[in-house]
This record gives sequence, structure tokens and C-alpha cells, in this order.
Amino acid sequence: MAEAKSPLLDLDKFASYRADPRGALVFLASSAEKAERYDDMCKYMSALVGWTSTNASDLTVEERNLFSVAYKNVIGARRASWRTLNTDDGKYDELTVDYKRRVEHELSVICKEVLGLLEEKLLKSPSKTSESSVFYLKMIGDYYRYLAEFAAADGNDKKAANFYGQAMDIAKDKLDPTDPIRLGLALNYSVCFYEILKDKKKACELAKSAFDQAISKLDQLSEDSYKDSTLIMQLLRDNLTLWTSDTAANVTVEEVDED
Repeated sequence: MAEAKSPLLDLDKFASYRADPRGALVFLASSAEKAERYDDMCKYMSALVGWTSTNASDLTVEERNLFSVAYKNVIGARRASWRTLNTDDGKYDELTVDYKRRVEHELSVICKEVLGLLEEKLLKSPSKTSESSVFYLKMIGDYYRYLAEFAAADGNDKKAANFYGQAMDIAKDKLDPTDPIRLGLALNYSVCFYEILKDKKKACELAKSAFDQAISKLDQLSEDSYKDSTLIMQLLRDNLTLWTSDTAANVTVEEVDED
């Protein structure tokens, strides 16, 4: 089988790309998303992060969301595969172990690629805002959490908690309790406490606090973010219900999907 060519090859031959590399990469990433070609989408967004880093620019809200969606879909498929392999019936243990290692390698490569872009480029942008800082720190926490699902011994669990904590410190100071980014952070941070750090009490406290604070400010919620905010609030409440029930030990918790 022939090796697939990179979608970034020869873009410079197009006048529209040379005239507006940023706009062209956003267009290509959006097109790849519509076509559900998420590996290509990741390549375009990685190139865009490189462009913004070189030009001392931060990602726009649209670009941030495209970046998140691209890698979320790519990593999500591998995480689903890994979880499926963990439920194998044990008949061919040695084959399952080998197959899981292959999937874990893919997970590790993707996570490290995203973390490199976030930690070495996006988080160092001189033009980043408080909002984008929270977004990037949360995303770093997410990908260390994904690593911790199968490689907690490498300290990924503590790294995830550390970056979530940094993001929460900024979010509490700079973002409204109803802000979707702050709510999404609280949701994923609480999932980290519950699933990775095995601290049910802190998971419930964090989720309840975020939900209660958002409810108290619901009348101030803007129309633009109403749908996103209330959706995440529902997920927070669902998790609280599951985590505080007698059957919580065997349920699958929710986590926000950025779009």
C-alpha cells in the first residue's frame, strides 16, 4: 500500500495560499472537518499553529475550536479502541496485550504532538488572552489525562491535575461562572479527580461548586453562549447524580467535547 502524501505538500504553488496562508489553512481545516478527514485537519491546524507562532499571533476563537475539534476526533477514536480492547474476554490475552500496546503507542504519539504545540507554541504566545490561556491550559490537562489513562506511572496524572489547577486559578479570576470555557474546565477537572486521581470527594465538590455558581448567575448568561453553557451544566449535574449514587462505581462519566 502506497504511503499517503501529506496534504501540506505544494501549497505554495497556489497564489491564494501565498497571499493569505492563515485564511487558506483555516479554509482547508474547515473543509477537512466537513469531509470528516480529521488526520488532514490536524495537519492543517498544526501548520496554522506554526504560522501564528512565527508571526507572534494568537489563535482566534474559531481557530481554537478547529484545533480542538481536529485532535479531539483523532484521539477520541483511539481512546474508544483502547477501551474496547480492555473489555476483551481473555481468550487470546497475548494478542490483546500486543494490540493494546500498538494503540497506546498511537495515543502517546498524538498526545505528545498536541502537547508540544500547546506548551511550546500556543501557551508562549505573547498575544494570548486570559480566555485563550484557560483554553490552552485546560487542553494540556486533557491530553495529560488521556495519557494517564494508560500511563499514570509516568506522572501524567499529576501533570494533568497541575495544568487543570493553573487553568482554574485564571478562570476563577478572569471568566464568569457561566462562561462555557470555565464550565468545560470544571467538568473535565472533576472527571480527572474522579477517574484518574480517584478522589471522589473533590470531584463532587468541584462539579457542585461550578454548577451552583453558574445557576446563581444564569440570568446574566448571554444568548450567544446559552446553549453551550447549559449543556455543560447538564453534564455536571448528570455526573454528580452518577457519582453520588450507589451504582456510581460502574458508570461511564461524561466529559465536554469542544466544538
